[in-house]
Amino acid sequence: MSSVRLNRYMSVSGAAARRKGEILIRDGRVTVNGAVVTDPAFSVSTGDAVMLDGKPLILEARRRYYVLNKPTGVIVSRGDTHGRATVFDLFAESMDGIFPVGRLDEDTSGVLLLTDDGDLAYRLTHPSYGVEKVYRAEVEGEVSAGDIRRTGEGIVLDDGPASPARMIVLSIGSGVSLVEIVLHEGRKRQVRRMMERLGHPVRVLERISFGGITAKHLPLGSFRPLTGEEIEHLHNESCMKRSRKRNDTP
Repeated sequence: MSSVRLNRYMSVSGAAARRKGEILIRDGRVTVNGAVVTDPAFSVSTGDAVMLDGKPLILEARRRYYVLNKPTGVIVSRGDTHGRATVFDLFAESMDGIFPVGRLDEDTSGVLLLTDDGDLAYRLTHPSYGVEKVYRAEVEGEVSAGDIRRTGEGIVLDDGPASPARMIVLSIGSGVSLVEIVLHEGRKRQVRRMMERLGHPVRVLERISFGGITAKHLPLGSFRPLTGEEIEHLHNESCMKRSRKRNDTP
């Protein structure tokens, strides 16, 4: 990193997401080389001494973030005793220290995030942060308005009520429905169990978005590093979701 905006520096250091960092800067709580700086766009570099409330902000070693378009028939695991292919077999480069953010079943395809950033992974997967995961499913039968209502109320599963989810019917025909489902939690095989409870077993399931990150234009089995903008979006998204949930609490 040669030089970056001060609010970006704070985000990379882990001190605060960009919007929160801007507030801290404007409140005069940040100094650069001993001088108070109130402009979030102020340019800083790795050689500058940046402090928040008198405590130094240290840039950690550069984290790695990837999105993989996972194919079916591949398991989300570092290894498998039965010799099945894993997502790590799809990477040509060393992935030491990298781990999946949550899971996707062997028979589910689509967006899988991988990183070595444990704090972000926790916020993206813990239900209290409510980060959206969007799935597209081909299911048996014709999904009704009642099914949509029950999904929005929270379907009761074997391990307790699921959080309210949003379901949109994209098409219906020949005894099959194509639906889009937005979840804010990530239980084991949740979409499949929800649709089974509604009487619409899943035929094909794909995750098309996780926290706003998609695998658009990424062939099945391929991956790419996330851009700086995407990484910052995930940090901001997880923080804002938690803030909204707190504000909605009576």
